[in-house]
Amino acid sequence: MSGNGTTAGDDPLQTAVWRLRSRGCWADAAALLPPTTPAAALQRASLLVERCLYTEQGWEEAEDALRTAEAMAHSDDERGAAACERGYLAYAATLLAVRDRADEARAALGRAAALVPPGAPARALLDFRRGLLAENLTSAPQAARAAYRRAHAAATAHSDPLLLSFTWRHLAGLALREGELAEARHGFTESLRIREELGYLVGTAPALVSLADTETEPEASRLREEARRLFRLLGGVPTWLSRQLAPPVPPAATA
Repeated sequence: MSGNGTTAGDDPLQTAVWRLRSRGCWADAAALLPPTTPAAALQRASLLVERCLYTEQGWEEAEDALRTAEAMAHSDDERGAAACERGYLAYAATLLAVRDRADEARAALGRAAALVPPGAPARALLDFRRGLLAENLTSAPQAARAAYRRAHAAATAHSDPLLLSFTWRHLAGLALREGELAEARHGFTESLRIREELGYLVGTAPALVSLADTETEPEASRLREEARRLFRLLGGVPTWLSRQLAPPVPPAATA
């Protein structure tokens, strides 16, 4: 989750990868990155892992790409980044009820934490993913909040706007759960703003739905309808959003 390729003057290859990724074309983006170097192998794996979370498909291809990245990793940074992706793939499989891999997710992210030093740019993403585990697999919101805040501060320090959009979103989600409506609305608004500025289309519909949950009518309905339009435009991705966008069931008729 980085914003590489989103600004003028960036590497043309990274710009092309970003444009495909941001529209949910992960396989096409990965095809631009033959695994000839550790960095390319890792980026290719991360794209295919992300595809699993958004589409609930492509698990074997992601596993193959991840094994290649792990085999090519030589430095602690490379091994730590590969372990972070391993943990994220196991987290996604558990979250989406494909297979319970929670223990693998914890072990892999713990291994990554031992390899990636505090203050390193990659630590922000690692802290964010450890927050996801705490929130969604361990039901430990306080630990999740602490991890998200560390990730948020690091993403700010390292100028990673896309990761900031995720930390804003998840901190806002915790605030909403605790009834802090104004704080939640602010966080969801910031997340949506960043995603729109980056052109991160595949993440914009979820951001619209989350913000709608903090708004009153008619704004809430307007936001959800915009989310439905984007969801259809992207071919029903992310798949898990369909449950939140389903129209309300009308009351049964009575005689």
